[in-house]
Amino acid sequence: MTFTTRFAPSPTGPLHLGHAYSAMLASDKAASEGGTFLLRIEDIDQSRARPKWEDQIYADLEWLGLSWPTPVLRQSERIQIYEQALDTLWSKGLLYPCTCNRKDIAAAASAPQEGAPLHGPDGIIYPGTCRHKASRNSVERPKDTPLRLDMAMAAQSVLPHGTGSFLELGTGPNGETGRISFDKTELETTIGDVVLSRRGMGTSYHLSVALDDAAQGVTHVIRGQDLFEATRIHVLLQALLGLPTPEYLHHRLIRDPNGKRLAKRDDARAIAKYRDEGATPQDIRAMVNL
Repeated sequence: MTFTTRFAPSPTGPLHLGHAYSAMLASDKAASEGGTFLLRIEDIDQSRARPKWEDQIYADLEWLGLSWPTPVLRQSERIQIYEQALDTLWSKGLLYPCTCNRKDIAAAASAPQEGAPLHGPDGIIYPGTCRHKASRNSVERPKDTPLRLDMAMAAQSVLPHGTGSFLELGTGPNGETGRISFDKTELETTIGDVVLSRRGMGTSYHLSVALDDAAQGVTHVIRGQDLFEATRIHVLLQALLGLPTPEYLHHRLIRDPNGKRLAKRDDARAIAKYRDEGATPQDIRAMVNL
């Protein structure tokens, strides 16, 4: 099987040094293995995606010396695929509609059980307010309504021995590496019922990334440590939908002088700004110690 990895930015702002590090690392790994480096545009949030930012992604990466096969996969062109997966999960009784807004969730979760974490990889851990409100016996899946995964039922259905796992070739935030195992109880208490379909999108990051990695034949997912905890969600979805589980390499995050992780609002560290000021791709590599 050909070593295949990808860089999957969202066209919602300028790429910064952290993006440059992740993209170049993935491209370097693919080249060293005689494999393939793919580019994917994760534009499911059409309310924030902009053509100008997508164009700049191409320009920035080309300037860095990266190349990839075309045409590029764009998530906005795969909504039907995501909806088919939602239909599958709905037919298994694993999804339920949720009408809670962020304020409702924060209020309901303000008094968690003793020792239970308030936040997980998908934000505030959902307290299950809508889990038993709506019937899941209707033939038609609700449209344009947020849908959550019943984590307990989902884990029970594909983790008959109570555990799941993935191979970590890099390190998690706390140095986790090698075969990473997790169990049903951990999924329920530290992640909870994640949203798989958001209003106005028809999907979610977690669902689309699991489906897209499989569709593109990605064998190695190379991404930042901030997504390490979310990998358990993706592995579970892969099992639920009969998809292969790639190997993972989570890498260090590029931070500012104060130790804060870079975000797209950090325009001062945008790749395009460095380019305009006369930096070279080799300068960028030196800045991120690559």
